[in-house]
This record gives sequence, structure tokens and C-alpha cells, in this order.
Amino acid sequence: MGRKSRLRLLGVPVVVVMLVAACASGHRGANPDGGGGAAGQATAAAPAGQTFGDLPSPCGPGNAKGATDLGVTDTAINIAYGDDRGFTGSPGLSHEVGDAVKAMIKWCDDQGGVNGRQVNGTFYDAKITETNNVMTEACRSAFMLVGQGWALDSAGEQTRVACDLVSVPTFSVSPEFANGPMQYQAVPNPADETVGAFFAQFAKLYPDAIKKAAEYTTTLATENYSTKRGVAASKPFGWNWLPCTQTVNYFGEPDYKPFMQKLKDCGAQVVWFTLSAGPQLYNALQAADQVGFHPLWLTETNNYTQGFADFNANHLADNVYVRTAYIPQEQADQAPAVKKYIDVVKADGGDVSQLGAQATSSFLLWATAAKKCGSTLTRQCMVNQLSKITHWTGGGLHAASDPGGNHGPTCGMLLRLQGTRYVQVYPKKLGAFDCSPTYTVKLPAGFVTVKLNADRIATNYLTDEAIRPQA
Repeated sequence: MGRKSRLRLLGVPVVVVMLVAACASGHRGANPDGGGGAAGQATAAAPAGQTFGDLPSPCGPGNAKGATDLGVTDTAINIAYGDDRGFTGSPGLSHEVGDAVKAMIKWCDDQGGVNGRQVNGTFYDAKITETNNVMTEACRSAFMLVGQGWALDSAGEQTRVACDLVSVPTFSVSPEFANGPMQYQAVPNPADETVGAFFAQFAKLYPDAIKKAAEYTTTLATENYSTKRGVAASKPFGWNWLPCTQTVNYFGEPDYKPFMQKLKDCGAQVVWFTLSAGPQLYNALQAADQVGFHPLWLTETNNYTQGFADFNANHLADNVYVRTAYIPQEQADQAPAVKKYIDVVKADGGDVSQLGAQATSSFLLWATAAKKCGSTLTRQCMVNQLSKITHWTGGGLHAASDPGGNHGPTCGMLLRLQGTRYVQVYPKKLGAFDCSPTYTVKLPAGFVTVKLNADRIATNYLTDEAIRPQA
């Protein structure tokens, strides 16, 4: 029985992603702190007809009352969010995630909050290695986790489940979290299935090159897992993988040329890489050019960032393709939800990226469910409501997904980095997605590294006390 069957009886990116693998990089590491009005703070009334793309705003004035759960009072809802911007190996890592949630909290509170309760956000910087520490802190006071994006999400999963901290994350990386209990993601990235659209699309563009594909990965366990997951997802679409995988130290190598030379000698025509654009990719592209190696590169959604585009002023990344299920920011003039995301975040002084749009969609998903709970705002009510949302586009930010059933989109598009801009290359019609039910790839049982119950929930830390949907 699938997750939706459980929902009937009882009552998540990726990215990446979605997704997604790991997270997007940047170079701004300021702590956003707070991110919401103080409890009881007066706010302007919600503008009539306020929307986010084609989604009616879930925020606005109201008369919800009651200290209904941990982190909820008559006047406020206290949530936790965060990213890995303080990671010394890549300063500013995924900071667009926190920027987006902070800006969305302000956007919501400026309308009156959720049913009149102000949303107060506490920011946590996990710095890659401190995920369990911040999770422990969030457990003490947060009503829920909303839009957080932590690369080592498995490190805090036991703590999260033990304290019944329901989550609507930006992305999931580890299988423990991707199929974890009490977790609903705007664009799910479950451990037992994945979206293969971009492998099918790339095969249509380059049917010969995919016969000589190779993996370039790092020692980061979650990223290495995402790489292998992609290899498994590609096989139904005719990909062949050469036996010359190159693995570099996540914390850096003194020289990347030997790794690129080995890929060149192996005859690789396509290189698959899932980590965010950062030193591991920048150095590889520079080294590849130095040894005369010019393959096509296929990468995850997390490489759709302004920082990577800026890096490509030298055109070393002109052969890099990025998969996405989101409308590109370059098409904001034709996509109201994308324009709204950019306007809201920039008005708050934040940076925008693909992962920021994912965080925005997750915040909207959370607020939509919270509005329905009204004065009965409890974690149980949130799980009940989130489990019923089986068609979600974030107001038009992305292709339709199924958060309640933990199924990702059956659609996608391919972008190519050309100079300092990303260009849509498949399908050719701008803003259109290429969709097919065959793009959902069920991963082999041996590949799913966690035990799932009949409802596709990871059993690693599952207890009888975990909150389950009710009728």
C-alpha cells in the first residue's frame, strides 16, 4: 500500500532537486536572524486579492486564537528554518534558501500573518557538520521546520523524529529524511523513485554521447549517493557508463588535472556531477580545459545559480547542462510566480536562485496548510492537511508535484549555461515542460539504502509516537 493509501486509512526538491543533491553555493554568509514580526506586532491589512502567481495568498488577518501546540500562541507561530551558509569549505553555501524563507515570512506578516498570527522565524546555520546541534535547538521551541535546507539532513533525523518536529523542507538529500515520517516537501525527492526526465531529454539531444558517460563525484557521502542514484535513473533511457568514475576529496585537491586527464583518457563524452557549483566544479572545469578535455556536463538543479553564471564569464562552463522542474528566472516576465519570488526576496535584500524558489514553494505549502488549521493549529492538524495536498505548483513556480503522496514531478526541462545566462534547450518552447509518466523511475530495491514500510516511510527512527495523518 502506498503513502496515499495510508492517508485514507489514517486520515515529502531533490534537488538538487527535488531534488536535489546537496545545495546551491554563494558568497554571502550573513545570518538573517529572526525573519518575522514580534508577537502582537501590528501589521498592514492584506491587500485585496493578494496572490502568489496563480495561488491565492494563504496569509492575511484573522482571529485565530489559542496556545495550541509548542511554538504557537494567540498572536504568533514560531518556526525554524536555515541553511549551511557558514560552512568554511564554501562560504555562503545555500544561503539563498534562508534568504527566501526570511523574505517570505516578512511578505506573509505584512499581510497580517496566518489567520492573524504573526510568523516568527528563527534561523539556524548548520554549517554542514552541525545539523544535529541545530535540530536539537529547534526541537526546544519551534512549532515546525519550514523551508530549511541542510545538506547532511540524515545527521539530525533521529533527533527530529524523536521530538515530533514536522518538516516542510526546501529539499531532501539522505534517504532517511527523503522518506522520513512527518516530512512533506514541495517538490519531493523520495528514496525509492526519482525523476528521469532530464536523462531522457539529454538522450534525445545527444543519443551517441550518452553511450560514453562517466561520473565525477566527491567523498561527501550524500553527494556520492545522489550521483549513484542518477546513474540508476538514467539506464531506462539508454545511458551507458564507463568504468572510470573520478572521486575527489570534498574539502579539495591540490591538483584536479589528473582526475580530468583520466576521464579524457577513458573516452568520456558526458560527465555527470551532482554537487553544487563550487570549488569542486570550478577547479574541474579549469583543469579540464588545461588538459584539452571538453565533454558535455550534465548537472543537478543546484547548479542553477547566479554565482555559477558569473563564473562562466570565461566560457569554461558553456557545455554545462542543468536539469530543472522550475520555471527559469530568465523567464520571469512570462511567469508571475517567478517574478513575485524575485521581487519579494530582492525587496528584503536577499539573493535569488533555484533553491530559493524551492524554499519559497515549501513556505507557501506550509502556510496553505496552516491557514486551513485556523484556531486548531497543531502539528497533528498540519500533518492531516499536508497529507491531502497531492497537486502542487507553488503558484506556478514549478511543474506539478504530489507532496502528500511523496512523488516528484513527471516533467522537466533542460537548461544550458551560455556565458553568464542560462538558456532553455529542451523542450524548445520557452516556459514549457516535457512530461511523461515514464519519466518516473522506480529505483531498484537494492539501491534503496533504507528500509521502507508498506507506506513508503523510512523505519530507521520511526516510533509509535510519530504523528500520522488522521481521517
